[in-house]
Amino acid sequence: MNNSPIVKTTAKILIPFIIVFGLYVIINGADSVGGGFQGGAVLASAFIVRWMVSPDEDIDIRYMKAAERVLLLALFLTGMLLLGRSMAMPYMTGRVWMVAVNLLIGIKVACGLTIIFYRFVFFESR
Repeated sequence: MNNSPIVKTTAKILIPFIIVFGLYVIINGADSVGGGFQGGAVLASAFIVRWMVSPDEDIDIRYMKAAERVLLLALFLTGMLLLGRSMAMPYMTGRVWMVAVNLLIGIKVACGLTIIFYRFVFFESR
């Protein structure tokens, strides 16, 4: 990118919109097409755009790996809590649970795809 001020400014303007759109896809996934995986991929693109604009300000992958492991455990526990009760829930309770599960999946996917991207950039490109 050669430190282009136009690209940096455009990316700084776009990143909040990318994050809001990713969260919209995750939360709206309970009612329509989309959900956790698609929204997580959109959220990961915000991290990738941020790295492309300023590659010297990288993210500490250890924290992202720890967050991904905690979210996977939370997903398993949420699934165990829902086991056998998901069909008998009232509409609003089921919707809240579905949004919560989609949010967990979305953040986990965002962490995972960002880790994969950073892995390719820092370790596989040598």
